Amino acid sequence: MTANATPTYCANHPGVETTLRCSRCNKPICSKCAIKSPVGYRCPECVKNQQKIFDTANPIDYVLGAGAAGILSVVASFLIGLIGSIGFFGWFLIIAAAPTAGIVIAEGARLAIRRHRSRSLFITIAVAVGVGALPTILMLLFNFNIFGLAFQGIYLALAIPSVYTRLSGIQIFK
Repeated sequence: MTANATPTYCANHPGVETTLRCSRCNKPICSKCAIKSPVGYRCPECVKNQQKIFDTANPIDYVLGAGAAGILSVVASFLIGLIGSIGFFGWFLIIAAAPTAGIVIAEGARLAIRRHRSRSLFITIAVAVGVGALPTILMLLFNFNIFGLAFQGIYLALAIPSVYTRLSGIQIFK
């Protein structure tokens, strides 16, 4: 900056001086507002508008996705309950089976929603996995099966994040 140039201030934080601008709309932004993208820094408004383009879910997708995930979760939860009767080896089996069940549920839901995308759709499907396990959990509570409940807890703790990450495309390792 030269000595005679007027300072530029952030559009969202008027008291913060900046030289950074959004690479899309050229609005002045400070380092708190700047969001790094592959093509430069963007303002939060441009990022939000860009993300709306990728939300393609229709209202019927919520019903189809939750229905498919719920039904598959009922089956998986019942099968997990059977693993609980194996004994000590069942603890190792559950750790492998629960994320696998989550992947199968996610792929079944992905087919039902025809690969449409929306964060709220993915959350709805993840909640449906938990709701699908409720019949088995209630049966185990009625029978006072503590180990079965523990297995269901492990199943839910491993399957729900697997479903969400599989659907949303979150990559843990690149």
